[in-house]
Formats: sequence, C-alpha cells, structure tokens
Amino acid sequence: MSVEVKKNNTVRFSYKSAGPVSDVYLAASFNNWVPLRMRKQKNGEFSVSVQVPYGTHEYKFIVDDAWQMDTDNELQATNTFGSMNSVVVVD
Repeated sequence: MSVEVKKNNTVRFSYKSAGPVSDVYLAASFNNWVPLRMRKQKNGEFSVSVQVPYGTHEYKFIVDDAWQMDTDNELQATNTFGSMNSVVVVD
C-alpha cells in the first residue's frame, strides 16, 4: 500500500512507477497543496514521511509534472475541478 499511518500522526506516502520517472512530489490538503519532494529509494520507489493532523485529507502525486491519484488507495473524493483526489484518514 502506498499510504502507511504510523505513530504520532506520521504518514508514509510512497509511489512506485512502472516506467522511468525523474521527479515525484506529494501535494495535499494538509499542506495547502504545496508540492513536497519525495525521495527516490534504492528499490526505485519514491517516498516521504510527513506528520499529518488528525482528520480526513486529500492528496495527489505530481509525477514529472503530471498530477496523479494514488492508484493503490481505494479511498477517493471528488475535487472542485471535477476530477478525483486520493484520501487518507488519520485518527
């Protein structure tokens, strides 16, 4: 799974691409949609751990300048642009 909620409201987001990718960012409602750079791991996956406030939050990945949903997360919400965002719940 690409979202893992850990202790102290820390959430680990990860993205794994089937093809070559240069840059991946996380943008979310909990950080005012300001892109946060994800680090490439040795296995080729990109990840970042972030402290997230309690509640329900929407997010997307920005993969080489293209906004993408988290295809491994079934939780979704319609955004104001008429497309979908992925959702994470921290409780």
